[in-house]
Formats: sequence, C-alpha cells, structure tokens
Amino acid sequence: MDEHERSAVGSGAPRWWRNGPAWWNRWDERERSGRWPWLSTLLLTVFVLAGSTFAAHVQEGERASLTPFARLLLVVASVALLWRLRYPVVVVFITAAAAMVYLGAGYPYGPVFLAVALACFSAVVAGHRSAAWAALGMLWAGHVLVAHWLYRWLPPAGDPAASWDEEIVIAAWTVAIVAVSELARTRREQWARERAERAQAARRRADEERLRIARELHDVLAHSISVINVQAGVGLALLDTDPEQARTALTTIKAASKEALGEVRQVLGTLRAPGDAPRAPAPGLDRLPELVEQAAGAGLTVEVTGDPPRLAPGTDLAAFRIVQEALTNVVRHSGSRHARVRLAHDGGALRLRIDDDGPATGAEAGGGGNGLAGMRERAAALGGTIEAGPRGDGGFRVLAVLPSKVKEEDR
Repeated sequence: MDEHERSAVGSGAPRWWRNGPAWWNRWDERERSGRWPWLSTLLLTVFVLAGSTFAAHVQEGERASLTPFARLLLVVASVALLWRLRYPVVVVFITAAAAMVYLGAGYPYGPVFLAVALACFSAVVAGHRSAAWAALGMLWAGHVLVAHWLYRWLPPAGDPAASWDEEIVIAAWTVAIVAVSELARTRREQWARERAERAQAARRRADEERLRIARELHDVLAHSISVINVQAGVGLALLDTDPEQARTALTTIKAASKEALGEVRQVLGTLRAPGDAPRAPAPGLDRLPELVEQAAGAGLTVEVTGDPPRLAPGTDLAAFRIVQEALTNVVRHSGSRHARVRLAHDGGALRLRIDDDGPATGAEAGGGGNGLAGMRERAAALGGTIEAGPRGDGGFRVLAVLPSKVKEEDR
C-alpha cells in the first residue's frame, strides 16, 4: 500500500467520489480516443420514440398527435447525440432547435427533453458552458414565444395560450439541467486535477527514489573501488619484491569487492521488490570502525573522536555515507595519509567534521565528481547542511550538521 492509499484509508469520502467513478474514466478515455457512442445513442433514440408514443396516448386531446414529422424531429434530436463528443456545441443547438420546433408544433411533452439534457451535459462538461446556456435559453424563449404569442397563427385553430404553470415547469427543468451539468463539470475538473496531482506526486517519488539509489550506488562503489584501486597498485608494485604484502593487498581487494557486491545487491533488491523490507539493515555510524579499517587498507590512517548518538535510521545512514564519501575523497584526491573524524551531538543536532592535511593531488581514481553533490542532497533531505572546502593551512574540511531526530522508542 503506497502513501496515497494509506492516506485514503478512513478518510471519510468513498474512493469513487475522490477519484471519479470507473464509468466516468471510461467516458474520458472514449472521448480522447475519438470513439463513437453508438450504443448509448441507439438506446436513447429507442427510449425517446417509445416514451413519446406513450406520452401521446396519455396527453391525447391535450396535445397534438404524433405525426411522421414529429417522429422525424425526435429522431433528429436523438441521433444528433452521436456527435456529442466531437461537436458538442453544434449538437446542443441541433437538439434544442429540434425540441423547440417539436414543442412549438404542439406535440406531447415527453422524453425529448432527455436528448436536450444529454447534449447540454456534454457541452458543459466539455467546457462550452456559454453555448449550452444559450441553447437552453433559446429553447425556453422559443417555447414562451410560441405558447403565448405565435399560437394564434399556428395550428390547431382556436388553440388557447399555454398556462404559465407549464412555463414555470419548463424553466425549472432548464435550471435543473444547467445545475446538474455544472456540478458534473466541477467534479470532472476536480478529478482531473487530482489525477494530475497524483501523477505528479508519483513522478516526484520516482525521481526521489532514482536519486536515492544513485547516491547509494555512488557511495558504495566509489569507496570500494577507491580501496580496490589503491590495493591493486600496491599489489602490482610488490608482486615480485614482496609477495606476502601483495597477498595482503589481494586479500583486502577481495574483502572490499565482496562487501561492495553485498551492498549493491541490497540496493538493487529494492528495485526488484519495491516495498519489501531490506534483508540486511542499512549501515550506520555503528559501522564506523569497519570504515576506518577499510580506509587503513587503502593506506589512510583515520582518527575518530566522539561517540555516535542514537539516531533515526535515515539520519544514521546519511551520517555514515557522508563520512564514507569524505574519506573516499581523501583517498582519491588528497596527498595526506591521515584524516580526522570528529562527532559531536548538541542541541538536537549531530555535527560531523572530517579533516585531512592535504595537499590536493588532483588525481582521479574513478568516479564522476558527484560525491559532494550527493552529500549535500543527503543533508538537505533531512533538513541539515553541508559545508566543504579547503582550509587555510592547505588541508580540506567537510562539516555536516544533521538533525538527530532520536526516536522515543529507541531511548
């Protein structure tokens, strides 16, 4: 379960109300793909024709009987909905005009309003609100004009003016269509924003995970390969003159490569099985003696002062990697064979200081120069800071300040 799903549990509103119902998403996909809504249009056409026939029987004597022209108007208003996804503005005016002529001719009230409602809904949801309102206003104004003025010149002869109660009903029906369409448009825009935000958050999490893995691989490989590079040089130099020392160098190379492979497998394991707990605990400052021993194998003497406090796992890992990268840089770039690591914990912050006496050699033992950037990213992710630069006496210093964030249950 990811972060978004966890936050959704027990949050009150059902998932379909937050994300949109499945049928709505399918409607969006159909609109984007340009497919024709044949089935819904056919069903609506059949329903409008059948419902209007039933309405004609119920309103017999009150409204005009259905004629072939009336049925043609019903078919035009319904079949036009086949183009509602591609040309919503044209369709809403066609359905409104057909309904206006149908009602103006005195034919029975009935399901023809459904065709207008669906056309208006499609236009509003597609963003053509003004066109939908104008079409509904045209329909209502045309009905008022015919029912209260033009009826004198239209068949049947002697037909009285329509009741204003009917106009109120039609006006209320028009307002209801607009209200429902606007609500649907608002929810659709909200769902679209939420989907975009979720996609952006997923991309951000993927980028953060990519950077995290890149930092881990860089720190593991840079340190181990630096040790291997130094020991390989020692082994080659002493292979003929001091075979025993060359054997020691090869033993160090084997141990460093084995450790590097283990840590690389752990990092890559998170890619193969995301969300699973790591099989081995992440390294922390408790492994600082191992780091000192590895540095000694590369010919670097490290003096450590201060005891590491109890830290949250993320802070502990970041502190370890910062020290590891700083010592790796000493091995690769400094002429000094001695480094000092000082740990201090005060005011809720862990202070790490790594010094060497220089001078810089300018030598490269692999790597792409991303070590300092990786250290800064680790510190920034925890709300800490990194300062790195040459000292006045020719050496180099890395100073890291990390919030300790000691967990209560660890005390």
